[in-house]
Amino acid sequence: MPKLKTNRGAAKRFRPQANGFKRKQSHRSHILTTKSPKRKRQLRRPATVGPTDAPRLIPLLPYL
Repeated sequence: MPKLKTNRGAAKRFRPQANGFKRKQSHRSHILTTKSPKRKRQLRRPATVGPTDAPRLIPLLPYL
């Protein structure tokens, strides 16, 4: 049986956790001066992949 290939784009974007996959939060990289402190504080929390989308990542990341 040949080895399975990991989707490299998915491997760079998602990290496995105990309860699913962690992903990067959007709207956090630039133009932070116009965003309120409350909005920036809430963006600090790690974003997770939704439970309906997580099964789609399992074939893309077979060894994680």
